[in-house]
Amino acid sequence: MKQSDHFRENAENCAQFAERATDHPTYLRYKRMEAAWRSLAAEQDWLDGETPPVAIAVT
Repeated sequence: MKQSDHFRENAENCAQFAERATDHPTYLRYKRMEAAWRSLAAEQDWLDGETPPVAIAVT
């Protein structure tokens, strides 16, 4: 399993924790953690050469 897949798995876990949160601050905390894990996954894909660093516009 790639490192980015582990990061996405962590993001999914945070999303599930957010759904079960008992108060709004906890919900927001898990949603921020989810976003951070997804960002790390995207960056790891870039570092592994799977995605380009920037989108190139074709004109």
